[in-house]
Amino acid sequence: MKRITTLTCLMISFFAIAQQQTIDQKVDALLKKMTLEEKIGQLNQYTGNNAATGPITINPNKQAEIKDGLVGSMLNVVGTKYTRQYQELAMQSRLKIPLLYGQDVIHGFKTTFPIPLGEAASWDLAAIELSARVAATEAAASGIHWTFAPMVDIGRDPRWGRVMEGAGEDTYLGSRIAYARVKGFQGDKLGNLNSVMACVKHFAAYGAAIGGRDYNSVDMSERMLWETYLPPFKAALDAGAATFMNSFNDINGIPATGNVHLQRDILKGKWNFQGFVVSDWGSIGEMVAHGYSKDLKEAALAAITAGSDMDMESNAYRYNLAALIKENKVSIDLVDDAVKRILRKKFELGLFEDPYKYSNPDREKKELNNPEHRKAAREVAAKSIVLLKNDNAILPLSKNTKTIAFIGPMVKEYKANMGFWAVELPEVDYNKWVVSQWDGLQNKIGKNTKLLYAKGCEVEDDNKDGFAEAIATAKQADVVILSIGERHDMSGEAKSRSNINIPGVQEELVKAIQATGKPVVVLVNAGRPLVFNWTADNVPAILYTWWLGSEAGNAIADVLFGDYNPSGKLPMTFPREVGQIPIYYNHYSTGRPAQDDNAKGYVSAYTDLKTSPKFPFGFGLSYTKFDYSDLKLSTTKMKSNEKIQVSFQLKNAGKVAGEEVVQLYLKDKFGSVVRPVLELRDFQKVKLNAGETKTIQFTIDNEKLSFYNDKIEWGSEPGDFELMIGSSSADIRVKSDFELVK
Repeated sequence: MKRITTLTCLMISFFAIAQQQTIDQKVDALLKKMTLEEKIGQLNQYTGNNAATGPITINPNKQAEIKDGLVGSMLNVVGTKYTRQYQELAMQSRLKIPLLYGQDVIHGFKTTFPIPLGEAASWDLAAIELSARVAATEAAASGIHWTFAPMVDIGRDPRWGRVMEGAGEDTYLGSRIAYARVKGFQGDKLGNLNSVMACVKHFAAYGAAIGGRDYNSVDMSERMLWETYLPPFKAALDAGAATFMNSFNDINGIPATGNVHLQRDILKGKWNFQGFVVSDWGSIGEMVAHGYSKDLKEAALAAITAGSDMDMESNAYRYNLAALIKENKVSIDLVDDAVKRILRKKFELGLFEDPYKYSNPDREKKELNNPEHRKAAREVAAKSIVLLKNDNAILPLSKNTKTIAFIGPMVKEYKANMGFWAVELPEVDYNKWVVSQWDGLQNKIGKNTKLLYAKGCEVEDDNKDGFAEAIATAKQADVVILSIGERHDMSGEAKSRSNINIPGVQEELVKAIQATGKPVVVLVNAGRPLVFNWTADNVPAILYTWWLGSEAGNAIADVLFGDYNPSGKLPMTFPREVGQIPIYYNHYSTGRPAQDDNAKGYVSAYTDLKTSPKFPFGFGLSYTKFDYSDLKLSTTKMKSNEKIQVSFQLKNAGKVAGEEVVQLYLKDKFGSVVRPVLELRDFQKVKLNAGETKTIQFTIDNEKLSFYNDKIEWGSEPGDFELMIGSSSADIRVKSDFELVK
């Protein structure tokens, strides 16, 4: 049996190699037929004339250029009707090279899932992969070949609006999620009808933009780059990511788009990446504004030299590469390498065999209305909700509650629940497609429960005219649910905010409703961590609901009434005030660390603020209680080629079933460089019935103990370690010491 299995594996490997050789041979043969203009055309990407994330290229000759083979890819062309129309133009070109269609499919297509930061709060890798799988299935059915996702930038500054698009502040969690998302988007194989190419972005370190200001500079050490910001990109590459996107920022003075070190030395060199790199929107041309390139021609030279293969919307390659080659400033080999990388993906997708294989309207209609997709969206949305507070066990609400007041500016929103970076299809009525929070509660409550409504106020302005109605409505109810937060478009690209407090007079509305004496539950809708100290300190129950997508209302109702026991954990630290930012759990220790929140004199602390965050990384409550006990290590001394088996008992000590995200942290007590105070090194999401106990096991190996030293060498060092397991980074339940020996 073993021989048969081995033989089968060898045959599969042989056929895979043979197929790749066949594709490479086809690419080489096609390349020989191409003129220089046609080669450069493959490196040129235009947007369609619909919604865009940058200035739309006004080019009346766009269709003619496609016919002439001068365009290799398009973005923002959605739907089988339109992708077929443009592809038909490409089929009129001399060599009939098909177009690639890209789209920002960030957290769903027609069926919208929670924003990525919200999904990260689920800590559920299977759910996150499922979300990407559904998105890929719908997008591919609508003619899309390629998504500009996942964004894997580590985000430690919630002022940066694009934290909503990533997985938060932690490198380990971010790496695991990056891997899952790539697997979800790409499925079993590129070329399958339910698969799209992933595009890992933004390479690199965009999440460290100074001051949390979008498009800003990044200045960091090489060790910080390798230890914190690069690992999620490597994880995505290991998952088989087809493409990468470079970033808008400069890093240590060199724009990422023209950065040889990032793209040639690391990505295509050390990591041996075989896919292609696309610029971000206009980022090649923006090297002129950076002051790095004198003009568009110099920018094209810098980008192609650095390894940026495809030019999104700059026209830098289109109008300058030929001249640079003739002037011997750019080798034709660089152009050929870029073209081959792009052509290879078109062959892998099967576009040369059938340019219209992703433009089947019958399949499009079927997949965009698949009821299983909505079911998945509801499930993932419920998993993404984080219970921040539940004094006196106000939640879950009883289904026998007679009167509920639902108050706030978010209650009857529809499309807003989709959040930023949602794909908007022109033929979809989102007031019917998206489940509002109001509709979700109406779907949940029985005939004996009365649901009252008052808006109270708008999101941003200072008008309190609606307070009186809201207070009167609250007084009629047995319980009040308040839905507040930031608008769905207040976080995302170009949405950096210096003030991340709850906007407008919403917290004043909360104070007024709380003063009625009624039990109050607050829902916070946001794309980033917000500051809401009064609410956090005074309201008995708080759910952080992010922006949850198409099934937002149903998912929120499921959690409010206990049909789903919340299990989300925060993927980012929540600050007490903006002045604490950046604040993250795995910071380095200083020579004068603050031992507690009250330590003020001559230690690393604020004189006017506690050192701890408002809500720590990994935090999230449940409707049940989990007990940790009986920690055991197989040994307290290990060599680098050995492993430690760790086990402990996890018990659901409450009265309802629930899921706990068990988090394993390590602390390297002494090293050749200063190490973080603790680091997440593993986690498991465990479901237990009421009263049930399970033995949870982890393995500590040399990889978990390794880090980058001052020479940027990866490895471990002998020494003492502390192992900590708990419910959050600030709630360690069991711990032990061990030693790594030579």
